[in-house]
Amino acid sequence: MKSIADLDDLQGKRVLVRSDLNVPLEGSTITDDGRIRASVPTIKALSEGGARVIVCAHLGRPKGSPEDKYSLAPVATRLGELLGRDVTFATDTVGESAQAAVESAADGDVVLLENLRFNPGETAKSADERAEFAGSLAGLADVFVSDGFGVVHREQASVFDVARLLPSAVGGLVETEVGVLRRLTTDPERPYAVVLGGAKVSDKLAVIDNLIQTADRLLIGGGMVFTFLKAQGHEVGKSLLESDQVDTVKGYLEQAQERGVEIVLPVDVVAATEFSADADHEVVGIDAIPSDRMGLDIGPESSALFAEKLADCRTVFWNGPMGAFEMAPYAAGTAAIAKALVDITADGALTVVGGGDSAAAVRQLGFTDDQFGHISTGGGASLEYLEGKDLPGLTVLDES
Repeated sequence: MKSIADLDDLQGKRVLVRSDLNVPLEGSTITDDGRIRASVPTIKALSEGGARVIVCAHLGRPKGSPEDKYSLAPVATRLGELLGRDVTFATDTVGESAQAAVESAADGDVVLLENLRFNPGETAKSADERAEFAGSLAGLADVFVSDGFGVVHREQASVFDVARLLPSAVGGLVETEVGVLRRLTTDPERPYAVVLGGAKVSDKLAVIDNLIQTADRLLIGGGMVFTFLKAQGHEVGKSLLESDQVDTVKGYLEQAQERGVEIVLPVDVVAATEFSADADHEVVGIDAIPSDRMGLDIGPESSALFAEKLADCRTVFWNGPMGAFEMAPYAAGTAAIAKALVDITADGALTVVGGGDSAAAVRQLGFTDDQFGHISTGGGASLEYLEGKDLPGLTVLDES
């Protein structure tokens, strides 16, 4: 892959940067600006190098037309604050506002286009429809820089098709992300543990299948753990359960045992009467989950066990919280994993927090990015890389 350093002098050039600015909002308030902050170094470097920077990104899942709640206007404000300079916000993607903003941009200026997904061509299944929109985006620029790692696994117009139309390179963020993932997949320092959580085991079947071949330990928590517990013969009450995956999970447990890979499951859980912070809840052993309760976090004995299993690790990848961390009664398990990773990071281990809910959780729980080896901006992209899949947004750059 070409990097920005491989491109010609960008002074005065119009550079289209595909960033990942898909941040959580409550109304117009950004609740976690981690992805914006991660995007700043590439944008700032291009701006300070005299390029006319045109940033494009998506927010949420609008259905191909404008929706006020998905506007990038609040992001433009925050991006300007972080850059320490004004950011011109275009109120459309490739229309009159975007064209006028780009035409009036001077060297070093930064323009942010409105949400790409307000145009149906961005995510269209039709290659022709995507190509048409990509052509309009490419018409705004001279060069393309792919710096939205959170979308490089998507074959979308601004990620895939634009790269075929302009001289292209990866930005610093994507370069860093890929470098970290290569360390996880190419002779990682051992012991190598992977911590997986989140709601559904079906979302992570392929990565589990692949990691059984490479990791030394798999620690399983979150809603997905109850399918594992069911596969071991435990009753799980009203906990999240994917009954159609029980046999698959049994196969994984058998494979892991054959290969000498340790699968670590909770020994206790926090079980509540309903999915609510105010619900009656108690800590119970995994062999004693009441039929009228659901598990919403790993318990204190499990937290201690997981921390012990991580203490001697030299490489750890973590994707998915251990429970419903957004609610205080069910946040302790996720906090325990974060603390264990902070401790081994201080001792020189490589710890990678795999984006998405995991990244949001560590920040919400009061941890800072620099306490970990790396906090990814792309949970889905990270998982697909670890599954051994090609990422379209990267492969197209190799071809261009």
